[in-house]
Amino acid sequence: MKISDIFSYAFSTIKLRKLRAGLTTLGVIIGIAAIVALLSLAQGFESTITYQLQKGFSTNTLVVTPGSGFNQMNRNPFGTTSSGFKLLINDTQLINKIEKVNASVAVIQKTCYIKFNDKEIGLTITGVNFTQFKNIYSTTFVARYGEIPSNPENDTVIIGYRLRDPWENGTILCDLDDEIEITWTTRVGIHSENKSYTGKVTAVLGEIGFNFGGGPSDYGVYIPISRAQSFFETDECNMIVVQLVDDSEETIEEVSESIKELFDNQVSVSSPTAMLDIISSAFSTIELLLAGIAAISLLVAGIGIMNIMIVSLMERTREIGILKALGMKNKTVLLIFLSETIIIGLIGSVAGIVVGWSLAYIVGRIGELSGMAPFGVGRRIGAMGISITPMLTPTVPLGALAFGIMVSVIFGLYPAWRASKLNPVEALRYE
Repeated sequence: MKISDIFSYAFSTIKLRKLRAGLTTLGVIIGIAAIVALLSLAQGFESTITYQLQKGFSTNTLVVTPGSGFNQMNRNPFGTTSSGFKLLINDTQLINKIEKVNASVAVIQKTCYIKFNDKEIGLTITGVNFTQFKNIYSTTFVARYGEIPSNPENDTVIIGYRLRDPWENGTILCDLDDEIEITWTTRVGIHSENKSYTGKVTAVLGEIGFNFGGGPSDYGVYIPISRAQSFFETDECNMIVVQLVDDSEETIEEVSESIKELFDNQVSVSSPTAMLDIISSAFSTIELLLAGIAAISLLVAGIGIMNIMIVSLMERTREIGILKALGMKNKTVLLIFLSETIIIGLIGSVAGIVVGWSLAYIVGRIGELSGMAPFGVGRRIGAMGISITPMLTPTVPLGALAFGIMVSVIFGLYPAWRASKLNPVEALRYE
């Protein structure tokens, strides 16, 4: 019997039992749809997060902070550690002498109160050398409105994109040329003392998204490093951002070790590239977990296929006996039953892929409209400003199709084997 005839016979048998076959196929559809929907959402999330991280990161940079090991975990708000080690602004000169270091910039960060018109908000003020910072973060520390001055005045202030319109509804909190009041509370003995000065917004940065360590932020407020030194009365910096000649793993490791040796292992050196690798690994684990959870429903569908095929075997015992009496071989009977499961698995898998992708797309659209979708799909996530769209790579539908058919065949194998081993005489006498 030809393969085409076997599949034709199997398909006609399925058509005779449409309701039962439809319910069995539905189980496969649900399982495959769950796999495709979850994985496409997860891949979309990973793709968007990775893009935002790469955009916010500068992969050829290192971030040096005071403290190492346990001390790094117990840093106080002023950037010092229990060991008393401090990074100074002039330490950039020492770092610049290290081989394969292109440039470095010191960063001073303090939490202050910023008064925009009638609103007062607690934000982190960042003091940097604008020219050096722009050279290192050439794609993110860029003005969308106004201009970043090379020789800024002491009252110059640059704000992040989200501080201009934090609610994204056209309500401007602070705009170009606006004056803002910066207030810092410091401790003198046992008393608190407030220091204030008025700055002028000369530039608003473009939208960045996620940032790593000392990189620009959508909610950042930036002032000249000289102004930060005088206002906060310190030469101590919270971190030093180091730009390397390239972002190769060898260069990152070599310079990191050199910096630690330079400061006698009293600093920690962080790499955006290492962070990206960790995040990528974490997403791979999450995708595997989601696929495993969704696969459980497909295995349940496989048990349903086995159950239905066994019931079908009992109903068609006499039919099988007649076919065998007419000369049909055991192998042909086996192939007929397996063909039925393959057809069910194929139809269910294809339909499941379509349904799964449709569900993921709908969830993404709902998320864009409401900002409440699972996994943050389509929503703006706080300061990260991320809009996530489901993504379907070729491996997902192909893998889902193969897995759906494989599960159907595996669970249909036992009923098919039992059908092929039926004794024709006993099958003919079966009522």
